[in-house]
Parts: sequence; C-alpha cells; structure tokens
Amino acid sequence: MIKAVVFDVGETLISEARIWTRWAARLGVSEFVLMGALGGMAALDRPHLDAFELIRPGFDAGAEEAAWERDEPDGLRNHFDADDLYPDVRDALAAIRAAGYQVIIAGNQPARAYGALVAMDLPADSVHTSEGWGVSKPESGFFAKVAAVAGREPGEILYVGDRLDNDVLPAAAAGMRTALLRRGPWGYLHAERPQAQAADAIVDDLHALLPVLERLG
Repeated sequence: MIKAVVFDVGETLISEARIWTRWAARLGVSEFVLMGALGGMAALDRPHLDAFELIRPGFDAGAEEAAWERDEPDGLRNHFDADDLYPDVRDALAAIRAAGYQVIIAGNQPARAYGALVAMDLPADSVHTSEGWGVSKPESGFFAKVAAVAGREPGEILYVGDRLDNDVLPAAAAGMRTALLRRGPWGYLHAERPQAQAADAIVDDLHALLPVLERLG
C-alpha cells in the first residue's frame, strides 16, 4: 500500500518557462531559439547545458551564473518563486495529504531552492534538495535518501516526476512505485517512449494522482 507520495520539482511542481525566457535574454537569443535547442537536447537525451553550448560555444555555466548575479543581484535570474508554481499544485498536494498520504518534495535542485520552496508554504511534510543531500538523481543514493526521510519501505512510496531517466526508471529500480507526468518537454517526449510503460501510471496533471493512489492501494 502506498503511504507516501514524493514529488520532483522542475516541470513537476515548478514551471521553468520564465527561467528559460530569462536565460534566452541573457544569451542574447530569442525564446524560440533557446526553447528549440532545449527540445532538441531532450529528444536526443543530451544534457540541457548542451543547448547553451550550441548557442554559445565555450559556455561556462558557473562563470555565467556568477556574472549574472553581479549584474542583477536582486533579480530572479535562474531562480524561481511562487509565481512559477503550476496551477494544480496547491490543491492537488492538499487533496493527497487530506487523503492520508505523506507528501514530500525532493528533486535535483541547488540548496537555495529549499528556501524558495519552503517560503511557498506548500501542503507538504518536508522539502529536500539534491545539493542539500549531496547526491543527485538518477543515483541510487538519492532514492535511498527519499526512503530514509519518508521513513517508509521503497514499495510504500510513489515517486512522481516528468522524466524517465531521472525519475521513473531509477525510482522503480529502487523498488518504488512511479508516476510519469506529461508536463514540460521531457514529460511529453518520454511519455511516448516504450520505456514509459515501466511507470505505474502516466498522468496529465497532479489531480489525476488520487485515482492512481486508490488503484495502487
């Protein structure tokens, strides 16, 4: 029986559209160019930073982020805030929690994302980031941390994310149940792949999770 539902962050709870728009402006290209390059990387299973390298050969992410912070110390830059939440997040998480499930947020995020997520006062029992843990998806250690903070056996956990490579497949390998969310470029692309059948459910929004939980229960 599922007792805990754990959510990825980017393109699961948080829309990254504004972040990519700001990156396009920073790189001096149109949103269309950057979004197209990102979509290409997603389709080719290449890291998203390869899109930046395509647009600006020799791109150094760390140096650029530092320069951006100096230029716009008070701007959001590549951060997010409550305005970036997908509209179904609060109600869906609240409904899942009200149904008696533990709700946890844990994704590949820098440590600073912890404060941003906590400030949103979401209906979740705890919030965690990969940098805070010192281990990232798809490493098995990340999912061991998920089980540890939940205090559950892996089979009692449903992990929800938008990617096969970072979410569904490694969570399933760790013994968890999984839901693939058709949201964001990776979500739509990955839902069409044969490997998507490894997920216990493929959903179009977070409200669809309660029926999935009832079925798995």
